[in-house]
Amino acid sequence: MPALNAPWPLSRALMMQILEDRCSDRFVCERIWERLGYVPARPGWRAGDCTPANWANTFPEAPELIAERPPSVHLTRSIPKPHKQLLKQQLAFAGYRIEDLCPRRTRRATAVNWMLAWLAERKEPLPEQGPLAPELPIPEDPLQGHPGDRTVT
Repeated sequence: MPALNAPWPLSRALMMQILEDRCSDRFVCERIWERLGYVPARPGWRAGDCTPANWANTFPEAPELIAERPPSVHLTRSIPKPHKQLLKQQLAFAGYRIEDLCPRRTRRATAVNWMLAWLAERKEPLPEQGPLAPELPIPEDPLQGHPGDRTVT
């Protein structure tokens, strides 16, 4: 478990758990929100003092990065060009099989690539192991996701 107010540690094992769809969409979003400076507030997360202006102005409330297309597109565009291939380079991720491809999983891959880019921009390594999300079974219907995941639009 991460220290109070410290972002959840990233690791290769966690990135693979996300890509394999073995944790909730909310968990994935929270890992990005905390790195974008969003802070927990009631009822959700809100832009904080450290949230970049282009995020805070566009999304004053933490956006649903997996469930909604506009925030996912914004996330994709925020990955610096030199880091667009980190999924392949660091995780040897070749993509999903065509029968498993759906917006939820594509957006999870974008989220992982963004987190890898976040580390790369800070010249931080990607450890092999670290804390994992609460483990969930792979959803039978990847379009629906896990219980509690928002419907993808």
